[in-house]
Amino acid sequence: MSEERSYGFKEHIWPLRDKMFRLAQRITLSREEAEDVVQDTLERLWRDRERLSLIDSVEAWTLRLVRNLSLDRLKRSGRQAVELDPERDATAAPGADRTLELEEGMRLVREAMDRLPEVQRSIMELRDIEGKSYAEIAEILELTESQVKVYLHRGREKVKKSLIGV
Repeated sequence: MSEERSYGFKEHIWPLRDKMFRLAQRITLSREEAEDVVQDTLERLWRDRERLSLIDSVEAWTLRLVRNLSLDRLKRSGRQAVELDPERDATAAPGADRTLELEEGMRLVREAMDRLPEVQRSIMELRDIEGKSYAEIAEILELTESQVKVYLHRGREKVKKSLIGV
């Protein structure tokens, strides 16, 4: 048996890179920081690859590690948030009115989400974008399902109020 199959790094961790990046970017609000967090996470997971078979939910454990590393980076830098990479919004074809409307709406939602506390941003990312269940989110963020539901409701309400006020 190859060493790689014994711990499933290629099969279980490598496919999570996009999810890891999206969560890290939602927390750090920086493309560069998110890339660094994903790299750090992959390195840590590689060093501890032999233990992966002992973990019940490798995905939840990985996303929890991403969250913790992202929060550590924010604390070390002494900042709360930075601007998102403006290139993320540059996807519309010129003259496509509907596409521009949708992009503007998404930009406003992202900006409203960026103003939320980190835990609410993370929960909204995991639930509304990644499609995680309440139980999965609770495991990833080390909260109860009730806390997840409350934070999600409050976060959505804040985003809604922010958008209505626009």
